[in-house]
Amino acid sequence: SYTPEELYVRDHIIKEVPDVILNVLDSTNLERNLYLTTQLIDMDLKVIIALNMWDEFKTKGDYFDYEKLGKMVGIPMIPLVASKGKGLEEIFDKIITAFEDKEPTIRHIHINYGRRIEMSIKKIQDKINQPGNEIVTSKIAPRFLAIKLLEQDEKETERISLCKNENEIRELALKESEIISNLRNENPETIFTDAKYGFIEGALKETYRKTDITEKISRSRIIDKVLTGRLLSYPVFLLAMWVMFQTTFLVGDYPMQWIEKGIELLGGLMEQIIPEGMIRDMLVDGLLGGVGGVAVFLPNILILFFFITLMEASGYMARVAFIVDKLMHKIGLHGKSFVPMLMGFGCNVPAIMATRTIESKTDRLKTMLIIPFMSCSARYPVYILIISAFFENYRGSILFGIYMFGILLAALIAWIMKKTLFKVETVPFVMELPPYRVPSIKSILKQTWFKGQQYVKKMGTIILVGSLIIWALGYFPLNKDIEEKYNKQITELKQTTNDLTTTELEKEINRLKLEMHSLKQEKSFIGYIGKFIEPAIYPLGFDWKMGISLLAGSSAKEIIISTMGVLYQTNVDNNELSLIDKLKNQRYTSGKRIGELVFSKLVALSYLAFILIYFPCVAVIAAIKNESGNWKWSLFLAVYTTGLAWLTSFAIYQIGSIFI
Repeated sequence: SYTPEELYVRDHIIKEVPDVILNVLDSTNLERNLYLTTQLIDMDLKVIIALNMWDEFKTKGDYFDYEKLGKMVGIPMIPLVASKGKGLEEIFDKIITAFEDKEPTIRHIHINYGRRIEMSIKKIQDKINQPGNEIVTSKIAPRFLAIKLLEQDEKETERISLCKNENEIRELALKESEIISNLRNENPETIFTDAKYGFIEGALKETYRKTDITEKISRSRIIDKVLTGRLLSYPVFLLAMWVMFQTTFLVGDYPMQWIEKGIELLGGLMEQIIPEGMIRDMLVDGLLGGVGGVAVFLPNILILFFFITLMEASGYMARVAFIVDKLMHKIGLHGKSFVPMLMGFGCNVPAIMATRTIESKTDRLKTMLIIPFMSCSARYPVYILIISAFFENYRGSILFGIYMFGILLAALIAWIMKKTLFKVETVPFVMELPPYRVPSIKSILKQTWFKGQQYVKKMGTIILVGSLIIWALGYFPLNKDIEEKYNKQITELKQTTNDLTTTELEKEINRLKLEMHSLKQEKSFIGYIGKFIEPAIYPLGFDWKMGISLLAGSSAKEIIISTMGVLYQTNVDNNELSLIDKLKNQRYTSGKRIGELVFSKLVALSYLAFILIYFPCVAVIAAIKNESGNWKWSLFLAVYTTGLAWLTSFAIYQIGSIFI
């Protein structure tokens, strides 16, 4: 069987028919990496092999005559150290000479699968090569297609439907496949795989020789005794995570303040240049208030990505998967589930797609249904906003606690699913641990910025549109009658001769303006929606604006910040305040709790828990539908996560209110 990624690559090669293929191998693990090369040989394509990580191979002290192997298989091989750019020019030169048919090493060879199998391949090949099948044979090597048909490959069996003698080919392939299977008492796919590895082993016997130098391996093993040992493995992992989150705040604070100041200055400049009216309100309150609120957290996001990339490139992240393997089995998850779960800290969508590597359907479904508890980078800026506002002295520890709570919750849900929905035993997980490496700073920075670019792109698309929609819903209808009523009161107050001092007068005017803006917001479209859902979220300690932010966050979690940036604009004469300060100063303007602060530490904690658990973004719901092939699991995820979020926040707020 092949993964969707492998099938995609095969389809792309067949449809596009590339002039030259660059096959990049890990030269420290030649036997496993050369398997793809044998498939390319069967496809009769021009191939150049780049032997990457050549510097690491040389430190092992092994001998490898790559030029001789290249001549044997008809594929030129060039050493490469991609992290340092060594060997790139030679590779480009080889690609050009191969394209121009001037490369003497390139020749087509056949991997011999044995007399009886070769006879079967020849029979099917002859049927495929018959006149009228040029639409297939012009794109795919008939030998490759014959091999795949003997393997009973579903994709290639479908592809021969374009052949004129489709039924003849199918019948012959099925007959020959059964003969081979009965002769060897094995699945044909396994027979071909064994033959390919036999070919690789034979080729390497003549060109590759191991030495007794094991210094590099020993060094990795010494480090592993500490990092993957029984006593220190979990404490070291937890410490690494805590340091990462703590550094995010300590280092990220400075650029965060600079961006914040820049947005404030830009807002002030726009208010001076643009005349008062709807356009200015849209740009300052909608655009800058929404997108600007999210842009502030870009440095924190980049620092997080930097640390994750560093751990991946150094080889430590593979060790983490090894460390948690036993734990994963205890909660009913496959060891392979950990890699998609780890990816979930970046984005849940590719993480769900990565579950394709898990063979068992039930294990895949379980993994998909708990991945949303892994706090993705979209939730990260929301956490930073709330934590910076209400837990200033324990920021790193609270952030670390949220991530750990998500992991523990995922483990608990997986265990419950194991006992109820998916009662299937998991199979053992075998994983190759790469050697420890000193990663290239250039490579880490490049990958960090690539991930950061996606965040910036999101700000200019989804978040921008979301912010403007929220602003429009909060701005309309204009409610001119409310404005006229309060403006009349302010005018009368100014004209009235009384004993109020200038300071007292300004305070009273500000109070009236605040009332006016709050009332206008409550009477807007967004206000009506917020008031409608408020009874459901009131027991959690949330006001209607928090409810609207959560609702808006269903499309993308960063929109929670931009929505808050738009809605919490009621401090009319304090626009210089940051969103953090506005959240701290926000008070109820109506209802039972009028005059009380909207946010407290307890409410903030309840809100953080809800954001962690509730309805993942629409893209995640769509990804689960695509991967599971059924809307049932998408709807189940949406309902159970939101229900669980409500219960958790309810417990935090109501129990906490007893003690605080």
